[in-house]
Amino acid sequence: MKSEFTPPIGKISNINGQCISLIGNDIDTDRIIPARFLKCVNFDSLGESVFEDDRKTLKGRHPFDLEENKNSSILIVNSNFGCGSSREHAPQALIRWGIKAIIGESFADIFYSNCIAIGIPCFTLPKKSIEEIQNYCDKQFLFLEIDLKKSFAKSKDLNLNLEIKESSRKMFLSGEWDATSTLLDNENLIENKFNQLPYIKFNSHYSSLSKSK
Repeated sequence: MKSEFTPPIGKISNINGQCISLIGNDIDTDRIIPARFLKCVNFDSLGESVFEDDRKTLKGRHPFDLEENKNSSILIVNSNFGCGSSREHAPQALIRWGIKAIIGESFADIFYSNCIAIGIPCFTLPKKSIEEIQNYCDKQFLFLEIDLKKSFAKSKDLNLNLEIKESSRKMFLSGEWDATSTLLDNENLIENKFNQLPYIKFNSHYSSLSKSK
């Protein structure tokens, strides 16, 4: 896990980083972040507990414990990743560990949506391509440069035509995935619209009349 967490904000068009491979189908949200960690008041401490039970079982041999993966930010997974309960804590734990993007065969729908909502693009590739990437990661360091405009990723040895829902791709490129920043950027428009609402005008007028009596 990285020492400091800086959340993504606004437009996201490029993601560059080292890959970390996690092999296995149907890795569910309870494995990503066990239920006992859902009692937290906020998400700040979840990164250190990601895959907690799996990591204990493997006693330091889990990919998220290996020294060579400590700076990784692009997660490579297999099919139906993030299945199980709909807990938003799962992508929150991953992003706080340092994951900025996920490439896999397929994702559970709610997990996918939760990732998009916090700024983690999820791309898909055919099974054969994913297995080739995972085999590559087993043998050597893999650094990918992801271009969301082109839905394309490359390294010194690989060129990958990524797939991502067009609606999600547009949201990342425009920054619309980030609801908070979108609202802050349009503060004046929101205030103008607020002042135009008929019931706001009525209440203001009624309040003025009451004070004048």
